[in-house]
Amino acid sequence: MAKESMGGIKRKEAPVKVTKVPKKQRTVEHKKSKLDLAAEQEDEGDFGGFEEETASPTTQAPATTADPNKKFKLDTSSAEAHAKQRQQARERKAAKPHADAIQRSKKIWERLRRKSHVPAAERKELVTELFDIITGRVRDFVFKHDSVRVIQCALKYADKTQRRIIVDELRADVKALAESRYGKFLVAKMVVEGDQAVRNIIVPEFYGHVKRLINHPEAGWIVDDCYRQIATSKQKAVMLREWYGTEFALANRDAQKSTEKLDDVTADLKVILEENPEKRRPILDFLLQIINAFIQKKLTGFTMLHDAMLQYMLALDPGSEQHTAFLDLMKADIETKAESKDSNDASGGGDLFRNLAFTKSGSRLVCLALAYGTAKDRKIILRCFKDNVQLMAFDQYAKLVLVTGLDVPDDTKMSGKAIISELVAQGVEDEEQRLNTLDSVAVSLTARVPLLFPLAGAGAKWLLNEQDKTILDEVHAIRATTSKKDPELRRKGLLEYLSPPLLDFVTKRAEVLVKSSFGCQVMTETLLEAHSEASVEQRAMAKMAVARLANGDPAEENHVAQNAHAGRMLKTLVLGGAFDPASKTTKLSEPRLGFAEVLYPIIREKLVEWACSPSSFVVVALLESEDVDKTVSGEVRTALEKGLKKIKAAATAEDGTHGKSKLKEGEEKIKAANGKGNAGARILLERLSG
Repeated sequence: MAKESMGGIKRKEAPVKVTKVPKKQRTVEHKKSKLDLAAEQEDEGDFGGFEEETASPTTQAPATTADPNKKFKLDTSSAEAHAKQRQQARERKAAKPHADAIQRSKKIWERLRRKSHVPAAERKELVTELFDIITGRVRDFVFKHDSVRVIQCALKYADKTQRRIIVDELRADVKALAESRYGKFLVAKMVVEGDQAVRNIIVPEFYGHVKRLINHPEAGWIVDDCYRQIATSKQKAVMLREWYGTEFALANRDAQKSTEKLDDVTADLKVILEENPEKRRPILDFLLQIINAFIQKKLTGFTMLHDAMLQYMLALDPGSEQHTAFLDLMKADIETKAESKDSNDASGGGDLFRNLAFTKSGSRLVCLALAYGTAKDRKIILRCFKDNVQLMAFDQYAKLVLVTGLDVPDDTKMSGKAIISELVAQGVEDEEQRLNTLDSVAVSLTARVPLLFPLAGAGAKWLLNEQDKTILDEVHAIRATTSKKDPELRRKGLLEYLSPPLLDFVTKRAEVLVKSSFGCQVMTETLLEAHSEASVEQRAMAKMAVARLANGDPAEENHVAQNAHAGRMLKTLVLGGAFDPASKTTKLSEPRLGFAEVLYPIIREKLVEWACSPSSFVVVALLESEDVDKTVSGEVRTALEKGLKKIKAAATAEDGTHGKSKLKEGEEKIKAANGKGNAGARILLERLSG
């Protein structure tokens, strides 16, 4: 029987006799390998004597019983073969056209690529020499992986005139370069390093060939990058039209050959179909076929694809069979995974929606899909954004997908778990890390939009720009036909999830938030709007944390009273609500905030100083606000009457002791335009005198 061992199968009985072979003696005479020694002699081409020198008697193998006359011989055939191969390769390169020029240009490139080691004067000389070599022969360099780098280097360090020389020589080869494995990087270099004139040469070379190039494995991303980053709005329209049918591609090609201008074209598919109603079916079928091909191939990252999909969607009649089929096509790759009972996420699909969310057209398309979808569709779509909410919040386009995801579904429990819990880092156990994450979201111009939208609403002009507001209006118009829940009930349901983490955040980070205007807006909206039955105590703690910021002497330089945005925050909180431009009144929050009851005891001793400070309107609010208890407002009036002399001095911009103006140089113009002194103090004088 055989017995297994680490080395294989071992027999039980060993051979009776074993011929003992003595071990070879080691030698340290030659430290270099045979390959290194052969490489040193490869230029001579003579390897005679190499075997005799290295095969010393000490390295000879002893005789064996099988063949007593056979001796050990050092095998150098491998080294010789490698040396001969290298020699033959050099000879082949030398025999090619422009071999010397390419070799010299590569040496210049090796020097230029070490940017920090090359003085400016030497670099200029090398660039000049390089252009002397390549001018008139650029095409001979660009289709090889090593020499194309030379041209890229030349573009990087060239001046405007030199770049134009390269572009003019390669103008007819742009499409071939885009399809080349190495040449595509040169096309990218030309449009990135070149000016608008160079880009206007490169981009039109794609006209008439967009459909073919966008499907090419090498050229696809270059064409799409040029479309997204380089092309003008008119050039984008010309390129996108080729997705609508072969006739548009031929028209572009003919116009390019005849140098006709294409300034009056449009890529708005709805307009094109209105002008040519007889072409509606073939154009839509052709476009859908291309879109479906990209989706099936999982090539869903192209910006041009997203623009084409949006145009197709907008051209369809809502509720039609084609419209429903297109929505089903979009969610086809995530439906199976999302509905699986054995899986908690949709990580196995949903790449289309994740890619769409980060482009301008794509984000609008996702918002429309959420608005038109059923409750089940919305759940499926939102689930594929799991673990990407933070990333989406900081993106200028994807943030609107999150806003729509909060503002459309009737199931606030689902949207709260899918978006809000991840947005506020609820799953992070480390409190410091969680607060830091929330802080970065709160003070970001982009990321704060989905965070504060449930609090401020769509009417907050300071939160949403006009473009986002237009898309949300479109979504809300669709929501009215697809959702049953009242918007105010939806908002209250979201606040149940959002209020606790936000109130806790304000309580623990008030001193940090007050240093920025965005932070003050977060605290204002949180105290006014973030309330629920479960967060009454948290709201009280947050109020106290913000009120304590007013501790100290308001005349000190770093006090919050000297901070304009902090003063506006405290004034709004004392008023108990935000100003409503429509009714020109303050819209009080429900339940009432009652911030004055917490703030007044803290500033009572320095009330007159507050009335004379840059934040004097906080005191005006204490005197006038409907949210302030009558007892508190009465005490404020009594205290101010006792300090009437100081308030009058502040109102006229005079120091109460010396009677001199305290306005700095440069504020004289403001003084002349707006009148003398502290505006809040002047209002207080009027109220006290009345």
